Amino acid sequence: MEKHYQVIIVGGGPVGVALAVDLGLRGISCALVERHLSPQRIPKGQNLTQRTLEHFYFWGVSNELRAARALPPGYPIGGITAYGNLMSDHWYSPTGRETVRQYYFQDNDRVPQYTTEEVLRKRMTEIPEITSHFGWSMENIDQDENGVRGTIVNQISSDKQVLTADYLVGCDGARSIVREQLGIPRTGTDFEQKMALLVFRSRELHEGLKRFPERTTYRVLNPDLQGVWQFFGRIDVGEGWFFHGPVPADTTVENYNFRALLQRAAGFPFSATLDHIGFWDLRVAVATSYRQERAFIAGDAAHSHPPYGAFGLNSGLEDVKNLGWKIAAALHGWGGDALLDSYSLERQPIFMETGEDIIAGGIKSDRAFLDRYRPDQNPEEFQEAWNHLESAGSSRPGGYEPHYEGSPIIMGPPNASCSIHGSHSFTARSGHHLSPQQLSSGANVFEELGSGFTLIALGAEEQELEVIQRASQTIRVPLEIVCDTYEGDRKAYGSRLIMVRPDQFVAWTGDTLPDEPSKLLQKVAGVS
Repeated sequence: MEKHYQVIIVGGGPVGVALAVDLGLRGISCALVERHLSPQRIPKGQNLTQRTLEHFYFWGVSNELRAARALPPGYPIGGITAYGNLMSDHWYSPTGRETVRQYYFQDNDRVPQYTTEEVLRKRMTEIPEITSHFGWSMENIDQDENGVRGTIVNQISSDKQVLTADYLVGCDGARSIVREQLGIPRTGTDFEQKMALLVFRSRELHEGLKRFPERTTYRVLNPDLQGVWQFFGRIDVGEGWFFHGPVPADTTVENYNFRALLQRAAGFPFSATLDHIGFWDLRVAVATSYRQERAFIAGDAAHSHPPYGAFGLNSGLEDVKNLGWKIAAALHGWGGDALLDSYSLERQPIFMETGEDIIAGGIKSDRAFLDRYRPDQNPEEFQEAWNHLESAGSSRPGGYEPHYEGSPIIMGPPNASCSIHGSHSFTARSGHHLSPQQLSSGANVFEELGSGFTLIALGAEEQELEVIQRASQTIRVPLEIVCDTYEGDRKAYGSRLIMVRPDQFVAWTGDTLPDEPSKLLQKVAGVS
């Protein structure tokens, strides 16, 4: 017997479960298909940005996520970068995302990915619209103009079921079955380097790193490794660690001395108990499109890359926030096909630039630095360049500002593009993330944003607002209006009228409404 849902989600990692939560909270029936019965306890994807914590706020579990963290409350999240090994005289601690905190509604945090997934899975069980199929995998996908049909297989019994839906989303990782069956190609830089992932316990390492201020990550730039990092990260404070580092192509679990690798990177001997040894390939791979008709891909299925800079999980959850409201809008009847197309048009160039400019570009830049400067050859020249490297690392968070100025559903500037290159600002700008501001009531504007579009009206006339409210009701585009004065901090927005999308990005700004508000609403809803 076929079971019908509005959306099938393939892959029950944090991205897939988050999408189910996002859609379920919007009243959309979902089937989640995941082959693993429980989260895999590999501590990846730990650094969660302020923007990501905004998502958890709107999903209703930001407090639960923070309560589940392994690190003590308030423990510093930043990192150390050292030359050669962690005992080097040359090291620095760059400023991190705390420099952009004021532009977001939530603080960032550090939580192991499996804990994030557990919090989301618990939230999912509270939403009746979601049906989970843990222990099942997707075998085959078919689609036509009427919907999608998927055959799933039980991992233990080999029983099969057929699920049908209006849409399907593949959140099934870098080796995505969904992407493969859709025939979507990927592009990107391949460094042809095998990497080891080690999970281990060592109190001696914790004690040995007390020369540094308290931090959670430790990056080593070894001049012999061509810009590829060796990277230690804390799981907890005192004992739990993970490590990424390059190894020879023929390395196996049996033929390599991993403890010696850890000690060389640390720069001193220490005992360690290895709990997990795994491998991955150093490459950036981004799908050329995130949509094919009624099927979409998100998270690692759409973009995979080295675990540098915490971009993977954060970008995947931003995919969810971008796609969820658009699918719901289409299913609720007010979003057009152009709205669905905008998911790929907005998100794909963001990660293409993230992968090539930030991640691959960073490896190439570090390689050039290590080839050019050596402290044993010209110490003064090296120190000057090292100081510049520290300054560049500290400024990076402020320059990484993904935006959708070039989106077809944004009233953006002419000849704009969707890009990661921008600047943080309190000014409300079309295509950019809305900054938080306090309302005259004392509430933050983020606490008043609706699940559909929200018009922030600062000092607007009641008659003017009635016009756009009637237009929204006529074309069935959900719109809530938040009225306030144009005074105090709110003047920083620079406009009296700000239309905010369901994902907290600005769709339009102005001091007066356009002559035909219905055309504005049709534009941002992707309705021709």
